[in-house]
Amino acid sequence: MSEHIVSSYDNDLQGLRRRISEMGGIAEKMLVDAIAALLRGDLPLAQTVIASDSRLDILQREIEESAILTIARRQPLAVDLRETISAIRVSGDVERIGDLAKNIAKRALAIGGQLQPQKIAAGVQHMSDLVLAQLKDVLDAYAQQDTVKAVDVWRRDGAIDALYTSVFRELLTYMMEDPRNISFCTHLLFCAKNIERIGDHTTNIAETVHYLVTGENLAIDRPKNDRSIDATVGAGA
Repeated sequence: MSEHIVSSYDNDLQGLRRRISEMGGIAEKMLVDAIAALLRGDLPLAQTVIASDSRLDILQREIEESAILTIARRQPLAVDLRETISAIRVSGDVERIGDLAKNIAKRALAIGGQLQPQKIAAGVQHMSDLVLAQLKDVLDAYAQQDTVKAVDVWRRDGAIDALYTSVFRELLTYMMEDPRNISFCTHLLFCAKNIERIGDHTTNIAETVHYLVTGENLAIDRPKNDRSIDATVGAGA
């Protein structure tokens, strides 16, 4: 980034970056712990995830307020304005990722600590592993202002959608084969959708990184491979 004559302006930007970094760390841990709570039936861990969300909300508000004040006081131009706006965008996406992780933890509580049959839960675990990797990579891309890494995350979103469709079909099959699986599978379907949406938010952040560095939006359509509606129609046919 360019150097600034006013050192307090640099401090403003550094403060935004620090808060984004803290938010990213919290969101990553919330996702890891939410999936662990779901698949291990760990209710205290699920409660910890839910409690962690309040810190994300506070940080997101602080970032938004700080960014608006920075714009008002410094009247930044070009890349400096983009960085300030990008901080607002990224904090919003990370805050939503925390909300989705919290929703998964709430599902773990709703199940009541009952352990998931491994064969049924395997697809959800695989999805969460891929999405967590995307989240880590896109937060690194933001911190390093690495457009190559950001675009790589952006392109990987189609694979997450395709995997979600596969998990959706698999869970429908388990429910049709044995009605005793319906309760577990219904909760897991919602969790899988939350994970897929977290992938969408990592893609949003990737687009923001590209905008931050280049000043331009990605000119091609976002890759989407969610065919869960087709799977539902096929199952009911």
